[in-house]
Amino acid sequence: MTKINTPRVSAAILAASAAAFSFAAPVAAQDLAGKTVEFVIPFSESGGSARWANFFAPLLAEALPGNPTTIVGYRPGGGSTTGANWFQEQTTADGTLIFGTSGSTQFPYLLGDPRVRYEYRDWQPVLASGTGGVVYLPADLGARFDGDMDDLQDEFFIFGSQGATTLDLVPLLAFKMLGLQVEPVFGIEGRGDGRLMFERGEANIDYQTSSAYISNVVPLVEQNLAVPVMSWGILDDAGNVVRDPTFPDIPTFAEICEATAGCETSGVAWDAWRAFFVSGFAAQKLVYLPGNASADVVGMYNQAFVDVLARPDFAELSARELGVYPQMIGPAARVAHEAAITVSDEAREFVLSWLSEAYGVTMQ
Repeated sequence: MTKINTPRVSAAILAASAAAFSFAAPVAAQDLAGKTVEFVIPFSESGGSARWANFFAPLLAEALPGNPTTIVGYRPGGGSTTGANWFQEQTTADGTLIFGTSGSTQFPYLLGDPRVRYEYRDWQPVLASGTGGVVYLPADLGARFDGDMDDLQDEFFIFGSQGATTLDLVPLLAFKMLGLQVEPVFGIEGRGDGRLMFERGEANIDYQTSSAYISNVVPLVEQNLAVPVMSWGILDDAGNVVRDPTFPDIPTFAEICEATAGCETSGVAWDAWRAFFVSGFAAQKLVYLPGNASADVVGMYNQAFVDVLARPDFAELSARELGVYPQMIGPAARVAHEAAITVSDEAREFVLSWLSEAYGVTMQ
């Protein structure tokens, strides 16, 4: 059974957010009474982003002045670029529209995907959420997993993917480094659709970000229908990939790579994987206001998220729904925003070359 660690979350999350509380300053009176706040994500209703948005929406409704109705809306398509392009054109400045992105929105931006018509630096971040992810196999293939991928390198895998330039870049590159024969089926609208392919037997390898894994895959593990084989891990203070505290019993990709013939945790491939892992998971999901929102509206949301994170039950609630990860607000959210949309030229060029060779994907 997959162990999900919850008892120690309070210190982890509250310590991460405590510094951000000090930035809060009085803001002009705002009142959203009688209004509806739409929290839009560019994915379908069945994945980790949906879980994350629906977790925060009711908490925001309680924390925002006037206690507005807060609903989650979905604009999937184009590996999340469709919704992001839509948000770029929005001018709703009164606080009734916020937008949630993930690594699948960040990666096309970083790689110069021609579908991208949005500019992250035009938007105003008010929350950044770190997360993790877990790769799992069906029970029959999981029974052949013994801590490395050597015995699975002759297996043919099908993987439901949102696209090679989405957050799925991280698992696809990991699978390549491990020597696995993985055929992606591109075009699903959210990671939840990949899980549904797995459940229907149309795919035999999948991963989910932590919130969706906790809610939707752990029951499959408990029924012996799925076997977790690795997590992406998290970074420690020295920048090393270590076990994810939400899943302390699941080895990291780094551990599996080191144990698998032909996979190395050094060199250009590892450096590229790590760079996109950091961009895609350390600040994996962000909440934005449109660029023309006033300072008062930004301050209103900053204060609302301060109040949400300060709730005495927030640590327990978030651990159960999202896992044990930092939630960053104020200046910390802006730093995370910059980290999420920045990778080195070397990592970018390696990934672009690999995407062209492996999938015929070019940024033209």
